[in-house]
Amino acid sequence: MTTPRVFIIRHGETEWSLNGRHTGTTELPLTANGEKRIRATGRALVGDDRLIVPSQLAHIYVSPRKRAQRTLELLNLGCRDKLPWQEQQQTKELDVRTNAKVEIAEDIREWDYGDYEGLTSKTIREQRDNSGEGPWDIWRDGCPGGESPGDITKRLDRLIDDIRSRFHERSIGQPKASDGPSDVLLVAHGHILRAFAMRWIKRELTEGVSLLLEATSTIALMSLQSCEYLMTN
Repeated sequence: MTTPRVFIIRHGETEWSLNGRHTGTTELPLTANGEKRIRATGRALVGDDRLIVPSQLAHIYVSPRKRAQRTLELLNLGCRDKLPWQEQQQTKELDVRTNAKVEIAEDIREWDYGDYEGLTSKTIREQRDNSGEGPWDIWRDGCPGGESPGDITKRLDRLIDDIRSRFHERSIGQPKASDGPSDVLLVAHGHILRAFAMRWIKRELTEGVSLLLEATSTIALMSLQSCEYLMTN
């Protein structure tokens, strides 16, 4: 029987993720090491006999940020259609492995850090200590000038409803391959994907999030009401 799945992949390493600076709206390229490790992740986990089987993908959601889009390119999924940000098709016909459509989704963009954009957690703590604001917990407090946990919950619930209604409901419990591909892939960012995992299993963000998604090294898998994650190179 079919158990539709959602795979979530965090974008590769950037200079800011390397030194712990919060990166929301700022556009940054992947580092050379980040690109190398994403390619290795693709080789290890994408293929007909691997965790992510391209032909079983029904849809791919990617963040508007270029670092996430470059990560998707480097996974080498073999998309039949040209990617939305490319001027022409990059995949040769013989290398096509999936008919999944790629959608740039605003709902999976990174948390808007507002006044904390570009700052490390250490700097944020020092600023709050100096102003008497007390400890900071993004899952409880959100970001001044940016998004709150409620804002994040609203857009992620909208995305989850879209995934389940368009790609999962028709396939749950059906014989395998009876209704076409049903897996979904998300390529985005650390905080928003951890929040997605929480909302997938209907937990409030204010409860705190224990799932860690390191740049270039983690793929999380969700099916029905469960969530698990795999560490790769």
